[in-house]
Amino acid sequence: MNRGNLVWTAGQATIGTAVRTVAPMRVYGAERVPRDGGVVLVLNHFSWLDPPAFGAASPRQFYFLAKAELHEVPVIGPLIRAFGTYAVRRGESDREAVRQMRRCVQDGNALGVFAEGTRQRSGVPGEVKPGAAMVALQEQVPVVCAAIHGSQFWKPGNFHPVSVAWGRPYVFDGLKANGKGYREASIDLQHRIHRLWRFLVDAHALGRPQHAVPPE
Repeated sequence: MNRGNLVWTAGQATIGTAVRTVAPMRVYGAERVPRDGGVVLVLNHFSWLDPPAFGAASPRQFYFLAKAELHEVPVIGPLIRAFGTYAVRRGESDREAVRQMRRCVQDGNALGVFAEGTRQRSGVPGEVKPGAAMVALQEQVPVVCAAIHGSQFWKPGNFHPVSVAWGRPYVFDGLKANGKGYREASIDLQHRIHRLWRFLVDAHALGRPQHAVPPE
């Protein structure tokens, strides 16, 4: 087991347990996540709680992208780097970040991308940016969409429940790795995330049944 695996395992046991304690979690469809091979995990984003929550909900180790400014914050920067987080400069053409993302899946790893590029203050999933589709199309690896719900309402002390739903892995058949292909693929990703999120909204309204099958 390499250092990254050890950090991830330790994080699941410590940070993951803490997240499940302060934000009671329910996870749907985790068995859909491929256990090996390159894959892009396409995620929505409401809160700083989302990265550890998705990590706790994932059956395999994956690598995040995070804005470069976070890497410069004391304590937080070294922590996220220990988990293999890549730095990305938001709002800029960051070729190095794209190169790292592609290399991540080339090496057979799972890459986690907050597809909207930033937290959605409205509490509803937003527009999906082209980065996730770009990597999936260029490297011809599958994508798995996932949605989170409840973290937009969570605050320290309120213990609001949080749920995650995973979609099924799929590939972009018939789309080319160009601007048009990235746009079409991103629209498709956005629709899939919204369907998963609406499933979670309905599940919370029903009291979060233990067994429910999320949409694909």
